[in-house]
Amino acid sequence: MACGCCWRWQWVEAKSMGLQCCYSSSAAKTKTSLTLRFPLPSPPRPVSVSVSVSALSDDNSRTATNGEDIKGSGTTARRRRLLKVREEKQQREYERLHNYPAWAKVLENACRDDEELRGVLGDSLGNPELMRKRVEDRVRRKGRDFQKSKTGSVLAFKVTFRNFNPIDSFIWFELFGPPSDRDVNLIGNVIQSWYVMGRLGAFNSSNLQMTNSSMEFDPLYDAEKGFKVMPSSFHDISDVEFQDNWGRVWVDLGTCDYFAIDVLLNCLTVLSSEYLGIQQIVFGGRRMGDWEEGMTSPEYGYKYFKI
Repeated sequence: MACGCCWRWQWVEAKSMGLQCCYSSSAAKTKTSLTLRFPLPSPPRPVSVSVSVSALSDDNSRTATNGEDIKGSGTTARRRRLLKVREEKQQREYERLHNYPAWAKVLENACRDDEELRGVLGDSLGNPELMRKRVEDRVRRKGRDFQKSKTGSVLAFKVTFRNFNPIDSFIWFELFGPPSDRDVNLIGNVIQSWYVMGRLGAFNSSNLQMTNSSMEFDPLYDAEKGFKVMPSSFHDISDVEFQDNWGRVWVDLGTCDYFAIDVLLNCLTVLSSEYLGIQQIVFGGRRMGDWEEGMTSPEYGYKYFKI
């Protein structure tokens, strides 16, 4: 009886725990058999989660808006700049198609076959005002002829003297046309170099030891003799001036010997044949061609080189 109560109590306890209990009565007299069956856990049920796309898009747009607010006005300013550049480009394209000058179109077409003209215009294509400035600057510096291959003259210039006073006279140059800035610099540099050599005593015929020496053997130079020779010096010179195709320079040769004139003419001969054509050179005289005293306006063709 006690055993039966004990087994009944264990069966109630197992049932309360959710266990299935099987009791064999046949074996109760000899052996008690108790079988416990544990229930298998049920598989997890799937959980469905629904997400609203509109809510995500609203969140994303809200985040993007916050990002723009954080960046500030930089992005907006950049957009405005891009829009302005686009509008200016469209305006230029419209003006190019409807109001573009004919001469500018001619220059653009000529650039296809002329490398020098392309170099002159550069990045000014499409901008008529800038193209005009580039061409005017090129003409002012190098003359009007774009295709000129040789700038010198095959003809020798004429040399005349008109009451030439070595200490107070003008030297006149007549060119084949109005000089460009390049031409003014060429003649001015030659005259300036000539003056500097004379100022340093280069034109002194009293000390020409090497002129009469033979170069077949090593010549001897008497430095003591050269030091004792009376020095000669170029005293003064003016700036080189130009009006149209005439130029002049005033000189005071001082104690220089006359062979200084030979040195100048030798330099100008090569200059005329290779770089700048000269028609004639006149030593002396007060007025040549259409020269007008006191006319120093660049608008009337006046140019000068500072010595």
